[in-house]
Amino acid sequence: MSTTSASHGSTAPAVTSERLKNSRNAAMSGFVGSTLEYYDFYIFATAAALYLQPLFFPAEGNAGQIYAFATVGVSYITRPLGAVMWGWLGDVIGRKRALMACIVLMGVSTFVIGVLPTHASIGVWAPVLVIAMRLLQGLSAGGESPGSSSLSMETAPDHRRGFYTSWTIAGATAGLVLSSAIFIPLNMLPEEFMLSFGWRIPFLLSIVVTVVTVFMRRRLKEPEVFEEAKEHHEIVKVPIAFLVKNYPTQMLRIAGMALFLLMVGLVSTFSLAYGTKVAGINSSEMLTLITVSNLGTLVMVPVFGALSDRIGRRPVFIGGCIIMIGTVIAYFGTLSNASPGNTWMVWVLGIIMLSFGYAAANAVYVVYFPEQFPANVRYSGMAISLMLGLVIAGFAPAIAEAINGENNNWLGVAMFAAGGVAISAICALITPETAKIPTALLGQKKRK
Repeated sequence: MSTTSASHGSTAPAVTSERLKNSRNAAMSGFVGSTLEYYDFYIFATAAALYLQPLFFPAEGNAGQIYAFATVGVSYITRPLGAVMWGWLGDVIGRKRALMACIVLMGVSTFVIGVLPTHASIGVWAPVLVIAMRLLQGLSAGGESPGSSSLSMETAPDHRRGFYTSWTIAGATAGLVLSSAIFIPLNMLPEEFMLSFGWRIPFLLSIVVTVVTVFMRRRLKEPEVFEEAKEHHEIVKVPIAFLVKNYPTQMLRIAGMALFLLMVGLVSTFSLAYGTKVAGINSSEMLTLITVSNLGTLVMVPVFGALSDRIGRRPVFIGGCIIMIGTVIAYFGTLSNASPGNTWMVWVLGIIMLSFGYAAANAVYVVYFPEQFPANVRYSGMAISLMLGLVIAGFAPAIAEAINGENNNWLGVAMFAAGGVAISAICALITPETAKIPTALLGQKKRK
């Protein structure tokens, strides 16, 4: 594969300056694209909790708020469809074109939410349009991070795939942090202003990031491995059928490894409510803890990505799972017995769990998953397999709430989390190591 091919030896492969530039552009566009994706998702969740109910879902009692919260989860309906659709486009037409369309759809649908007329102006059409835009957001989310991960992995130098690809997931964490930060000053403004126009500002600002991301992705080139697959007529017309027939084991293993992603929902959503209601900890302190822990994750993700290039994907991923299993039980146990003014141990455990355990597995999966498939079905393989695992992860807060019940069954919640992460570790243990394999040889069936 020209001068960019890697060898199994310890000597770093030669990398042309043009490919290195494309690798950096791909990593940065992946970072910005994921930032936009998760920024859009989390600003919607915050807006639904604080402002959307009276504006779009007026109803007696708490029914309106239930409807508003339901729009947060409705995007998961179209995420699997998006995985199939964008995966097909990315594997047949090209990664760059699919990702360009993906980010435009996300940016436009988010911007449109910011300009929608309210229920007072157009009646029932207001919530209908909100739901429609949220479904489009889900459609986009089904392909953005898998596509960015695949493109970053394929364009990166063979010996630095983990580091370059990790910036995609670092962007996701940045989006979460940014979405929390933007509402802090806005919430200090008068409520009348926020309900009239202020709530729209975060949605309108998303168009800036969209334009920047589109500009960056216009400069990208398709990965060499994808272009070679086209030249050798290896493009698969129906990737999902090809995957089910030829790579079912890989897809199941990846779906199992993706279960660790339930941790982010349990910590950012369930433990936020749990710590506030059960332990009586101020919600601002819990939000600050989650934000600080995610900032730690943002810093550590590239570090763990680079480490996986040196020692392998499996040890870093499994090591992160072990840290999560060990700390999640202690975290919920400490949280259940915490009290206002006595939360230092909750902080220590929360930061270790997210900034080290979760960050390690999070940094690796974005490169480890697409490395299991060949170039002609890589985008689809990554997207569809990941969405299979996210089905359970997406409902983790609701499952945890059901387990906890009215008896404060924190141990049951912790064991549920630990069990999901343990499955991820076991699946990683039986998944082939890929860190030292040249990009051109990834996904070959005869590989052990």
